[in-house]
Amino acid sequence: MNSNTGPASGGVYRYYVLIMLMLTFMFNIADRLVMSILIEDIKAEFVLSDTQIGLLAGTAFTVFYLLLGVPAGRLADRTNRKTMVAVSLSLWSLMSALCGAALGFWTLMLARLGVGVGEAGGGPPSVSIITDYFAPHELSRAMGIFAVGAVLGPVLGYAAGGLIAEAYGWRWTFVILGLPGILLGILLYFTVLEPARGRFFEGKAQKAGAERQQPFMSTMRSLWTNNVFVRVVLANSFTNIPSFAFAIWLAPTLIRNFDVTQGEVGVYLGAVLFAGGVPGMILGGYLADFLARKNPRWRPWYCAVAVMLVLPFWTFCLLSDSLEMTLALYICGYVLLVSTQGAAISMVQSAVMPTERGTASSISSLSINLLGYGIGPALIGLMSDNWAATYGSMSLNYAVIATVLVSLSMATVMFWWTGKAVKEELAPA
Repeated sequence: MNSNTGPASGGVYRYYVLIMLMLTFMFNIADRLVMSILIEDIKAEFVLSDTQIGLLAGTAFTVFYLLLGVPAGRLADRTNRKTMVAVSLSLWSLMSALCGAALGFWTLMLARLGVGVGEAGGGPPSVSIITDYFAPHELSRAMGIFAVGAVLGPVLGYAAGGLIAEAYGWRWTFVILGLPGILLGILLYFTVLEPARGRFFEGKAQKAGAERQQPFMSTMRSLWTNNVFVRVVLANSFTNIPSFAFAIWLAPTLIRNFDVTQGEVGVYLGAVLFAGGVPGMILGGYLADFLARKNPRWRPWYCAVAVMLVLPFWTFCLLSDSLEMTLALYICGYVLLVSTQGAAISMVQSAVMPTERGTASSISSLSINLLGYGIGPALIGLMSDNWAATYGSMSLNYAVIATVLVSLSMATVMFWWTGKAVKEELAPA
């Protein structure tokens, strides 16, 4: 369908589009993280080390982000974005289902590479579409609702994944959770309208030229010299390193340190993430919008304060000898961390021109996935393997703690630094 600027682009319909894209994001995260609840089963069947698991859970997924992420973002700036999302969703869901047919480390690695191919084309066009459905003064809350998918995804991956794995095994878990995404992709293609590009843009260029994409090097030069964009991307990348570390390694940590089954861990983590993540995402977006009305610098400053408060919760939760205390401390930190995501995404989108949004989003996703998925999980697995002789089952805990301390400290400084670059033009209209 062609771009639409009529009544269907606003009102209730835009929330339908937002929910569809949020569900797409949910499957995106679920297909990435379902492996977390299956790690111990896969590790036992294929006789793998924590380093190999880190490569499968994280690094394999990011390879095609490195190759296709920015080209996909450029494509999102010049083509039909809802078609990109629908095709990408169907592709990565199919590849996720094929993980269940793996014969060993390398075949599972290839299937995980395929998941990354599809997901490289999902995020950038999604956030670009939302930016053209919601005005600047409501963009943080819209992105907060969109980011709820990042909460529901782990809930689906952990709770459903754990219960399905106990009943049918890890192979059927990949299949059962992968196939519904193909159906959602078809529904999205036929029911979502492509909005006019740059509908709410008020910036350096005239709106009449908002749909003309600049040459690649001009776009990259514009983004590189955009202080708000560069700083918030770095800040959010460091924020997501411990987020992904917990998403991948918390389930096996609990199984190794406490007397719990795979299904119980899945249900516990699913309940914790849902109870803390949904209000954290939505309320964080509203709070950031409210504070930014008085001073636009409060968007990054709020993120800095929230991230700083996460650090003690997530450090001590991995040192507790009580399952209940571990989960309680984890949820406190999780609420604070996810509350920053709506503001962070909206800052990236608001800081750039409409024809740069897909590229900007792809660069942001590339940075987050490179650090959070590409390097973090494998590095943690390597530290865990090297420290196992000294610390035993706690080696994984200490590896995650070291990652949390360094990355969240860096994120706090980066978000505060971002506040110094925020201009008055980023204030809500």
